[in-house]
Amino acid sequence: MFGRKYAASMINRSAETEADRRRFLRSAGLAGLGVVGAAALSTGTAQADQVKADATALSDASVLNFALNLEYLEAQFYLYAVTGQGLPSSMTGGKGKHGTVTGGRKVHFRSRALRSFAREIAGDEHAHVKFLRTALGSAAVAQPKIDLKGSFTAAAQAAGIVRKGHSFDAFACEENFLLAAYLFEDVGVTAYKGAAPLIQNKTYLEAAAGILAVEAYHAANIRTSIYNSDSGLLGTGLFGRDLRKAAGKLSAARDSLDGKTDLDQGVENSNGEANIVPTDANGVAYSRSAGSVLNIVYLNPKKVTAGGFFPAGVNGDITSSNNNA
Repeated sequence: MFGRKYAASMINRSAETEADRRRFLRSAGLAGLGVVGAAALSTGTAQADQVKADATALSDASVLNFALNLEYLEAQFYLYAVTGQGLPSSMTGGKGKHGTVTGGRKVHFRSRALRSFAREIAGDEHAHVKFLRTALGSAAVAQPKIDLKGSFTAAAQAAGIVRKGHSFDAFACEENFLLAAYLFEDVGVTAYKGAAPLIQNKTYLEAAAGILAVEAYHAANIRTSIYNSDSGLLGTGLFGRDLRKAAGKLSAARDSLDGKTDLDQGVENSNGEANIVPTDANGVAYSRSAGSVLNIVYLNPKKVTAGGFFPAGVNGDITSSNNNA
């Protein structure tokens, strides 16, 4: 049924772990060969060694499950903000320890445009969770414990947006909502870009690229809304015309967590002009490793496995942040 070269290629390109590769071999009528035996379908020990390496490397399923943890967080945030309710329980089960959501409520949007943006983004994030869970099937991880209350206060205090001892309610008004969304969106874009080189299966890679594009659209909407906050499109709220500066402080806080390289950018440049699309000198969006992403969502520059928005950690194979302290 399969030529030797084709079969070896399929095994090497498998998006699954070693156990899933064995299942593939059985379904392909190659049972008994094993991962190393499959390499014998092609000549040379180099390819056999590569198959061994692939068997122990991070699988596409691991990468997609890492993304699913982040999508759970974003979906819950936006759904609560728009509807006052989170994901249905039927969309949060899976492998690993299942957790509940702390905090979250419906935002009173004064701006019709912003309410419409938020509703659209919530729908997209809901769809991302559904899509990834479908793609992963029984390998999908469960939603971990999510904190949408104390974590925002900790982030706002660290950024200097609110003083120590004062809370930050991300759902209290649309200005707070925008800053909270800003905290997430840029991280999502850089996370998907950073994960792209790790994905071997072209179908999964195309899907991840599609989600990255959507997250970039979301980020641009949020960044534009913050930049326009002094033009009468939004009310004065808690921060009023200083919403841009508050976003800049959050940007600096993210930069202090994700490593020593200065990558993060606010919504305006030093001249006060728009910086809606954060890029390098080549006009290319930057990337974050999974570990650096976890530094931000754990709100900790050290190597840890839990904290911040995920007080009990995330589920799956990728759970540890980098040591950027």
